Amino acid sequence: MLAVTFADLRYRARQFLIAVVGVGLVLAVALAITGLADGFHAEVQNFVNSAGASNWVMAKAAEGRVTPFAAFPSSDVAAIAREPGVRRASPMIFAASQVLHTADSSTPLTANLIGIAPGGLGAPHVVSGHGVTGPGQAVVDSKVTTQLGSTVQAGGRAFTVVGVVDGATMLGGGPNVYMTVADVDQVVTGGKPLVTAVLVDGTPTHVPDGLVVLAPSTVITDTMGQLKSAVASINSSRWMMWIIAAVIVAAMLYVAALERKRDFAVLKALGSSSRTLFLSLVLEAVVVTLLAAVLAEVLATLLTPTFAQPIDITPDARLALPLVAIVVGAVASVTALRRVTSADPAAAFS
Repeated sequence: MLAVTFADLRYRARQFLIAVVGVGLVLAVALAITGLADGFHAEVQNFVNSAGASNWVMAKAAEGRVTPFAAFPSSDVAAIAREPGVRRASPMIFAASQVLHTADSSTPLTANLIGIAPGGLGAPHVVSGHGVTGPGQAVVDSKVTTQLGSTVQAGGRAFTVVGVVDGATMLGGGPNVYMTVADVDQVVTGGKPLVTAVLVDGTPTHVPDGLVVLAPSTVITDTMGQLKSAVASINSSRWMMWIIAAVIVAAMLYVAALERKRDFAVLKALGSSSRTLFLSLVLEAVVVTLLAAVLAEVLATLLTPTFAQPIDITPDARLALPLVAIVVGAVASVTALRRVTSADPAAAFS
């Protein structure tokens, strides 16, 4: 069976090469789409974990989600900080999808404004410059600008860029901009002293009415809940890519089976069973899809920078791709089953 299979692969090398390229492109898109769905989770996970808090105190109305503007008085921060078991408490305010103007472009940007306490929990790790130390300063994601000393405008107020972070995004690639809590309050609420979370080192035994203590893992899970529809739509597209890959391989095998009908008859006359011949076609399909999976790994890596949103192709997704390729090849082989079983050994002598 192996000799016949690889002999046919060599004989139809051009046909199989075209199939490998076609399936490889489709699987590459499927892998990139998988990374796109995982990118939403990676954004939220990175944001929450990088805050360095052992617990988050948020309004019950936020339902554990970072992004809704479920604000409460900043005076609650001091009350939480006084609780037994709390070593440190830092305020945060998250204002999603705010309009931002930069000196680099006349086109406004949409950014997430994040108010933090200078030197407190939630302060980002900068790759150049320094963190926010006082009012009128901003630390921006590199998507906004990489020019230290330049200015950004939000809510009609100008802020000096003192630091740059890399890969700090939320909500599908929206860049994060860090300022003091008071500055974000001025931009978003007109100066009302509000926060949307208190980042805590420790575990408070009691919090003010209307607030709840949440573990970082819970915040990640609940925040991802609001992206459920987007992730589900992306996953549906991934399934469609796998179906297209199966159709390409199935069409290739069907044409090959048509051309090999007399070959099947000869092999049956020599004692080969329909089962053996079908397994030969399955092996051809699996070889094609595995080669396509290798090509897809390379192409997906090249495609990743072309997406505006973060792509996180996890090791699990890369390891799963060959298994998906094997399943696709096996399913696609069914289209040629009838041609194999219907081959008449007597036709070899006609």
